This record gives sequence, structure tokens and C-alpha cells, in this order.
Amino acid sequence: MIESMHKFMRVGLIHFMAFPETMKGEGPIIETIRKIATDDYFDAVEVTYIKDDSVRAQVKKILETAHMSVSFGAQPMLLATGLNVNDLNEERRREAVELLKKGIDQAHELGAEGFAFLSGKYDDNKKEEAYQSLLKSTRELCSYAEKKGNLRVALEIFDYDIDKKSLIGPTPLAKRFAEDMRRECGNFGLMVDLSHIPMLRETIEEAIIPIKDYIVHAHMGNCVIKDPKLPAYGDLHPRFGFPDSENDVEQLTEYLRVLRKIGFINEENPPIVSFEVKPFGDEDPDLVIANAKRVLNIAWSRV
Repeated sequence: MIESMHKFMRVGLIHFMAFPETMKGEGPIIETIRKIATDDYFDAVEVTYIKDDSVRAQVKKILETAHMSVSFGAQPMLLATGLNVNDLNEERRREAVELLKKGIDQAHELGAEGFAFLSGKYDDNKKEEAYQSLLKSTRELCSYAEKKGNLRVALEIFDYDIDKKSLIGPTPLAKRFAEDMRRECGNFGLMVDLSHIPMLRETIEEAIIPIKDYIVHAHMGNCVIKDPKLPAYGDLHPRFGFPDSENDVEQLTEYLRVLRKIGFINEENPPIVSFEVKPFGDEDPDLVIANAKRVLNIAWSRV
């Protein structure tokens, strides 16, 4: 496409994936956030929980000064603690919800427009019970977020049987969940991720078209799933074109075409579409980010 991609979407980067040493809310957060904020390729950044109040205040100032859109990813908060929002143990479910409320507080403090999380593991024999538990938790989160300036809540669709083994999950179940949630919560939506689509064993159209009315956020990334013995197997978000991986220019091009086709990528209200890429081994984060930008540039030229 000849027109600038920035006319149709706000290109973002997931900070805590590109710089994984910050994923636990510590480390060189200010330095790496500043690096992203001074790169005008990016219109948005996605952050997670930041432990230190003063660091969080500095991050907010950096992002406001740089005129960047912000979104908050609470996925690391759940994955690091092992807490599960669809836990059938009520006490543990409540613990997960309370933890995510702390994330919503920080998202609001940072001026984020969206808050994202993921569903948890489940027992296939008690899948419906887990589904109802997830509905209960998500309603609570949406209600809490609504009081924080109507912060948008997004459930990210993950694999259901390979790595994260999350309840949501296959697209048909994601659609059912979104339909159930939207009946009560207008600030709820779904997040799609190119790197998770191969793990769902669905085509890009199969993973997007059925839920087109509920998508509020999108990620661009890659995965390795051909053989469990391969390096970077699972949901590790390696760079595009990683050996034996699933996604490169061709797949990102198709992903963007479908997102454009359904009107998600648009001129009237450009959404945040972020890279979720992570250095593998001793790879340089700056090179991995450069890889992603080059791949997007080529893919956009073909949309």
C-alpha cells in the first residue's frame, strides 16, 4: 500500500517482551522505555506492572512527553504468579482478580487506554465450569475498569494445548465468550495475535473473521511449533523468519490484509497494532526490533 501505515494504525511495541529483563517490573525500565519513546517509528508502547512508584512516575512523564499511546499487559502478572482467573477454587480465583485490579490501577495511573489479560489453564472435564468462572472474573474486571475512566479490557486469545494451554482458546469459544461478555460489558473486547494463530491450527481468516466485531487490539509476532525439540518451541515470540518458525513477511502481509478487510485497521480510528517479539538466547534486542520494523515495512507495501 502506498499510503503510510501510520494513517491506518498506531504501530506499537511490547516493552517487556522486547526487553525481557523488565518483565518482572524491575530492571532498566526507564532506559528501555526512553529508547522506544525516542523512536518515531512507534506510536504506542505496551507496558506491564512496574514495582517502583518513582520509576512508574518517570515512565509516565516520558510517554506523555513523547506523545505516545499506552496500553497495559497484565499477562506477565498472571504467568509469573501462576494465578488463574478461571480457577475453580474460589479463593484462588479471587486472588487472581485482586492481582489484576492492581494492574488496572497502574494502567489508569499511566494513562493507558487498554488493559489486557489471558485466561488460565483448565481441566477438559470441567471446561464449562472454567468458562463460567472466567465470565465471573471478567465481569468483575470490566466493572472495576469502567470506574477507572472506562478503561477498555481485552482478553488475549492464546493456545489451548501447546504452551500456555489457556481456556480461550479456539476462536469459536472466543466468539462465544465475547458475545456473552458484550451483553453486559461494553468495555470488553478480544485481542488477536499473529504468533498464536498457528498454535490454534487455524488460518488467519478462520482466526479473525468470526470475531471481527469484538477485536479491539492486535499483536504481530512469530512462533515455532513444528517439533517440540526445536529451539524456541512454543510461545516464545522469536523474531520474524526465525529458523523453523511459522511467520515472516508473507504471513504478516496476509494478517494485515484481513485486519484491513474487516475494518479493524482504518483511517477513522487507527487501532494499536503492536510487535510482540523477544530476543532468543543472546540476541540483541535492538536487532530483533530492527528485524520487526523491516518485516512490517515490506508487508505493508504489499497490503
